[in-house]
Amino acid sequence: MAELKAFFDDATNTVTYLVWDPDTRDAAIIDPVLDFDPAPARLTSQSADTVLTFARGQGLTINWILDTHAHADHLSAADYLRRETGGKIVIGAGITQIQKTFLPVFGPVDDHPDDKVFDVLLSDGESIPLGNTKITVMHTPGHTAACVTYLVDDMAFVGDTLFMPDYGTARTDFPGGDAHALYRSIRKILALPPETRILVGHDYLPEGRTKIAWETTVAEQRAKNIHMHDGVSEDEFVRMRQARDKTLAAPRLILPSLQVNIRAGALPPAESDGQVYLRMPVNRLGKG
Repeated sequence: MAELKAFFDDATNTVTYLVWDPDTRDAAIIDPVLDFDPAPARLTSQSADTVLTFARGQGLTINWILDTHAHADHLSAADYLRRETGGKIVIGAGITQIQKTFLPVFGPVDDHPDDKVFDVLLSDGESIPLGNTKITVMHTPGHTAACVTYLVDDMAFVGDTLFMPDYGTARTDFPGGDAHALYRSIRKILALPPETRILVGHDYLPEGRTKIAWETTVAEQRAKNIHMHDGVSEDEFVRMRQARDKTLAAPRLILPSLQVNIRAGALPPAESDGQVYLRMPVNRLGKG
């Protein structure tokens, strides 16, 4: 069975996972964070370096860097980790749709990336090896059109699709989001064996809980998820989700995150003065 280590980023409430085959020491990093302070526009790699330091201490070889989707709440460290380790960047094949949706948001420039900035695009049911085990992708759209869940042995890395049972489910008000699709994706995840470990992409402390958590099970989600426990119909879920989404502000880092993450975590090319700039399209994106 694959082994697991989780790393929680307090600034973005993101969980990065390191998963590896204990026999071959082949490893994958899931949803890594590139640290970004928006006030001075300062980028650092402290969070990713923490993961690398642990991996090197365990004698692991990073073969894969996986993102569950193009995140809107943190910058991906995928490209940084690729340069540091030689691992290949993996994402769901639907990223091409996300690129087409968001590339025009950031202006009519000639350097827009295509899907080749990612090394491997996986469609539903496809797998990649991880030593003596494998990583299988399950297409789970709804939060975005391209979200995927990664299955490794008894673990399901669900990204933003599900949160801890006392927090609920992902928002669906970004372009390409769909509450109906999210409901069906979650039902697909919850059809996995009840003992399947659910590893969530974020944790936010709801009222009444004081300890950060990131692991639950299919059985616990089916019994206790405040939005999607057994017995909730699709129509009920969609009404709740759409009403709740109307109350949510845009993520704090949505603009820098999206323009970097559709590039597999790479920054835009430097301008003629040698400086890299991130674009802030005024009144273009709104909430979504």
